[in-house]
Amino acid sequence: MSKKVIVTTTINPITKALHKFQSFTDWDLVVIGDKKTPANYKLDRGLYVSCEMQEKYDKKLSDAIGWNCIQRRNFGLLWAHDMGADIVAVIDDDNIPYDTWGSNVSVGKTLKVSYYKTDLPAFDPIGVTNENHLWHRGYPLQLIPRRDYSHVETTTITPDVQADFWNGDPDIDAICRMEHRPECQFDKKPFPFTSNQLSPFNSQNTFIRSSLLKDYFLFPHIGRMDDIWAAYYVQAKGAKVIYGAPTVYQERNEHDLVVDMKKEYLGYENNLKLVEDLKKDPESIEKYLPEISITAFELYRRHFRNA
Repeated sequence: MSKKVIVTTTINPITKALHKFQSFTDWDLVVIGDKKTPANYKLDRGLYVSCEMQEKYDKKLSDAIGWNCIQRRNFGLLWAHDMGADIVAVIDDDNIPYDTWGSNVSVGKTLKVSYYKTDLPAFDPIGVTNENHLWHRGYPLQLIPRRDYSHVETTTITPDVQADFWNGDPDIDAICRMEHRPECQFDKKPFPFTSNQLSPFNSQNTFIRSSLLKDYFLFPHIGRMDDIWAAYYVQAKGAKVIYGAPTVYQERNEHDLVVDMKKEYLGYENNLKLVEDLKKDPESIEKYLPEISITAFELYRRHFRNA
């Protein structure tokens, strides 16, 4: 039986979502603490990794990532690696899992999926769905009017990543959210599917083959592009991604959408150029990252050198 680990970070008391995630006994749960996490945080079932434990594990990496940021969950990826995980589920504490969550994971398995071909440099997964007036966070804005889903066939794939969707408040960018304020119920019919181009996926309901972890890093100090650029990077390195039907309902934690928009601006400005460059050379991502983020990635990767 494969070893499966759920990873997240939180600054909240145990949420409705995490209460539910604790109930999936065929998964181990790792929650990474932060400076704002309640001092008395205690799981009924699972491992809580305190700030002190993280600093003892790797103080240099901790300093490079910084505190009070969602990128602390990189420590969860390292914990999962050390636990011998075969599959890692990266989740958010405001995504409430359905009872069937985690029961239809196809990572590492061969299956038939719909395969969308586009000549654009990136593919937007939301455009396939019944909510196609929306677009995924991190999709290049310049490409939205040109999205084309007319070229589709069936293919066989063994995915390295399965990015499941989310009903309720979906993972769209701040501009899209301010314009539409959606409450989504995605039709299951189009799923699962993949494409021939790099596509954005997030770190809130995503299943990852453990062999990818050395290249999957939530880049700190780049705002809300942390997981999006991680997704683009691992795909440029060869990871195969499928999108699955919704398995959570997102009751989104409170956000200031103007703050979100500011944290997404780096992506608005660079996503198109980034995906074009990554297809030529995955390591070109470094020219888009601040030095401290590159340093953090190097420190993170040290933990995989003997793997």
